Amino acid sequence: MPRRYVPAVAAVLLCLTVTSAFAQDKTLNLYSARHYQTDEALYANFTRQTGIKINRIEAGENELLERIKNEGANSPADVFLTVDASRLAKADELNLFAPVNSAVLTAKIPAQLRTRDWYAFSTRARVILYNKIAVNPADVQDYQDLANPKLKGKVCVRSGSHPYNLSLGASMLEHLGEQKTAEWARGMVANFARAPKGGDTDQIKAVAAGECGVALVNSYYVARLLRSEKPDEKKAMEAVAIVWPNQKSTGTHVNISGGGVLKTAPNKEAAIKFLEYLASDQAQVYFADGNNEWPVVAGVKTSNPALEAMGKFRAETINVGALARNQAAVQKIYDRAGWQ
Repeated sequence: MPRRYVPAVAAVLLCLTVTSAFAQDKTLNLYSARHYQTDEALYANFTRQTGIKINRIEAGENELLERIKNEGANSPADVFLTVDASRLAKADELNLFAPVNSAVLTAKIPAQLRTRDWYAFSTRARVILYNKIAVNPADVQDYQDLANPKLKGKVCVRSGSHPYNLSLGASMLEHLGEQKTAEWARGMVANFARAPKGGDTDQIKAVAAGECGVALVNSYYVARLLRSEKPDEKKAMEAVAIVWPNQKSTGTHVNISGGGVLKTAPNKEAAIKFLEYLASDQAQVYFADGNNEWPVVAGVKTSNPALEAMGKFRAETINVGALARNQAAVQKIYDRAGWQ
């Protein structure tokens, strides 16, 4: 090649390199196991603020984790989002997350709601829901009360293998130790009104119908039905009420929606920006008002009438990492107790 062309070719190559890098910085590949309509606005707002386009793949957490694992070092995924600490723990066990060094996240997200590799961006509580006619609320003030023989034949709950119940058990294991958690699980099983089945909305409707007297449900299902305009759901909510468990002891168990940056992320800078955006006041309001969850960032003002109607409560303060760490042990406890 003649020498007079070398500077021109070099300039073109440099331009292409810079353009390619710039294009990469303006893209974020998100693998999300969250399936809420309001997340559309959440993501669109991030793009408006930063100019970073989000390429999103939505599926169940197991499917996404299997996909990331199979893609290996060539995975295009930058961020993995999901609900429940147990599901984030699975990603951690697969060694998929990269540690994030962010002063913004450290300052905004409470220490108990983050680990070295992943962060919570919203919380939901595991509450006791009871039938106003069939059960005296004084009898169901703590999770441990659900194992009391006086509730025999009155407890409804979903599968013991579901992450919501595994995380509650992990919390109890952290607070009470193995022996007392095992005793609680056996007592729960002895009090079942029926074999565990269905989701949390099914438990609410079963309690309202009198099929059972009490159930464990996640708070955002309660809030969702409180906001419903469907006559049958409004009627169901008139028949039930909730208790914030363990207010005089450990506090009510809370779980999370959260995520982290993947080790193989091709757009790490954009990925960190996205996590920092999820901790912004505006994004926190989307979580709270859109999906009936609570913000993790202190001082964020929300306007969700259902959450306000449910009132204030004291939440437990154990680190979400403990919820993840105790999952396998709790599953064994449930299996031995017969909580299928």
